[in-house]
Amino acid sequence: MKNSVSDRSFYIESSDDEDFDKEIDDGNESESSGSSADNRNINQPSSYNAAAWPQSYRQSIDMLGSLHSPSIGLLGTPSLARFGSSFLSSSLTRRFTPEAFSSSISKPLLPTVIDEQQKYAPYSPLGPQLPSRRSSISVRRDDKDKPVVDSHGLPISRHCSFGQAVVNGINVLCGVGILSTPYAMQQGGWLGLSILLIFAVLSFYTGILLRACLDSKPGLETYPDIGQAAFGAIGRVAISIILYVELYASCIEYVILESDNLSTLFPRAHISFGGFELSAHLLFAIATALAVLPTVWLRDLSILSYISAGGVIASIVVVICLFWVGLVDDVGFHGTVTPLKLSTLPVALGLYGFCYSGHAVFPNIYSSMGKQSQFPAVLLTCFGICTLMYAGVAIMGYLMFGESTLSQYTLNLPQDLVASKIAVWTTVVNPFTKYALTISPVAMSLEEFIPPNHPKTHIYSILIRTALVISTLLVGLSIPFFGLMMSLIGSLLTMLVTLILPCACYLSILRGKVTFLQITLCCIVIAVGVIASAFGSYSSLKKIIEKLSA
Repeated sequence: MKNSVSDRSFYIESSDDEDFDKEIDDGNESESSGSSADNRNINQPSSYNAAAWPQSYRQSIDMLGSLHSPSIGLLGTPSLARFGSSFLSSSLTRRFTPEAFSSSISKPLLPTVIDEQQKYAPYSPLGPQLPSRRSSISVRRDDKDKPVVDSHGLPISRHCSFGQAVVNGINVLCGVGILSTPYAMQQGGWLGLSILLIFAVLSFYTGILLRACLDSKPGLETYPDIGQAAFGAIGRVAISIILYVELYASCIEYVILESDNLSTLFPRAHISFGGFELSAHLLFAIATALAVLPTVWLRDLSILSYISAGGVIASIVVVICLFWVGLVDDVGFHGTVTPLKLSTLPVALGLYGFCYSGHAVFPNIYSSMGKQSQFPAVLLTCFGICTLMYAGVAIMGYLMFGESTLSQYTLNLPQDLVASKIAVWTTVVNPFTKYALTISPVAMSLEEFIPPNHPKTHIYSILIRTALVISTLLVGLSIPFFGLMMSLIGSLLTMLVTLILPCACYLSILRGKVTFLQITLCCIVIAVGVIASAFGSYSSLKKIIEKLSA
C-alpha cells in the first residue's frame, strides 16, 4: 500500500534528484492528460493512508492475493541481492516501519500527479522505508522500463490483465471452504443449497459497491481506506481489526485441517514420553505449527506467493478427485435426500457464507487492474465459476456420503484409492504454502506498534510471529471442530466483511447521491447479513459448547 509522506522519511534520496524535478514536473502534465480513465486511482492524490494504522495492509494483502506478477527472471536478478549478503539477516522479519499512526491522517500522501509506473517507492538497501515527496514522483527516464518492486522485493503489477484478475479472484474465493460444502448441504438439506446462490448474488452486488466506494474519492485503494472514508479513523481501525481477525481465524482452520487429514493418513501415529501420550491429532497439529514457523519468520515471501497462486489448480484437482471417486471408481451414490433441516440450517448459513470471504482482497485486485472498467466482468466470472464448483461439490459429496458426510469430504474418501490419496495430499500440502501469507498481514500490523529504530526490532518481530503461530495452535487444539469453526467464522466475520460493511460504507460515503432503490437494496442486504450472522453465530457457538462439554 502507499506509504506515508513525512519530513522524517527514511528513504535515501540521491543528490542529483533535484536535477530531474523540473523535467519530470513538466512532463507529468502531458502524461496525465493522456491517461486512461480506467487508471483513475493512479493519477489521483491520496489522503487516506497517510500515517494511519495499518500502513502495511496493501503490500501484505497483495502478497496474500498473489497480485504480484510472477517473474522467474526477477528471482535471479539483483532484486534479491538487495536483501543483503546473509539470507537470514535480510529475510527474517524485516519490519515495515511506518510513521507513528497517531499522527494526523488527513495529511496528503502523494502529490496530485505521479508517474504511472512509479506508484510505489522502490526498494531501499536499508529495508522497507518511507518515500519522500520527491522520491515518490521522480523517476529517471532510463528507469521507467524497469520492473517496480515493493518493500519486499516483489514485483508489483500495476496493469493486471483480465485473465490475471480472474485467476487472483478465484484463488481468493475458492479455498478450503470448498471442502465443507457437502457438509453444509448435509446440515441444511437440498433446499439449503439455495442459500449458496443467494449469498453469491449478494456478494457480487457488494463487490460492485466496493468498486463504487473506491471510485467515489481519489486515493482509495484498500478496504481500510474505504472504512476511513466512510467512518473516519475509527472506521479504518475497526474494519482492519475485523479483516485481521478473519485472517487469523483462517490460520486456525489450517491447523485443524492439517491435523484431521494427516491423522487420517497415519491413524496409528503417536508419541509417548514421561507418562504423556500424544495422539495422532495432537501430534500432527504440533508438527504443523513447527513446520510453518520458519516460513512465518521470513519476510521474503516471493516464493510462497508464487506457489500459493497454484491454489486454483489445487482446488480443481481436489474437485476432480471427488468426481473421479464417485463416477469412475464406482463408489456410487447412496445418500438419502433430505429437503430441509431447520434445526441445523443456521450452521449451513455460516458454511455457505465462508465460501465468499474474498472481499478483503477485491479492492486490491481492482486497484491493480490495467482496465478497471472490466472489474464487474471479473467479479461475475469469479463468482460464476466458484459457485458452480461449490454447488457441484456439494451435490456430489452429499449424494456419495449422505448423512455420514464429515466436515471435510476428504475424510470420507476411501483411503485405498489413488484419487483419494491425491485429494488428501493436495489438501495437506496447500495450507503449508498459504499459512505464512495469511498470518503475515496480522504480524506486520502488530509490528507497526514497535517504536521506529528500536534496537530489538528484529527480536520483537520474531516473538510476535512465533506467538501468533503458537496461539493458532492452542486455539486449534482447544476447538478442534473444523466445520463448526468455519461456520462461526462465516457467520460472525464473513457476513460483516462481505455483506454488512460494504453496504454501510457505500451509504455513508455516497449519502445524498444514492437513489431510493439503492438504499432499499442496501438495507435488504444488511438485514440478510445481520439475521444470518445472528442465527449462524448462535447455532455454531451452541454446538461448539455442547461438543466441548461432552
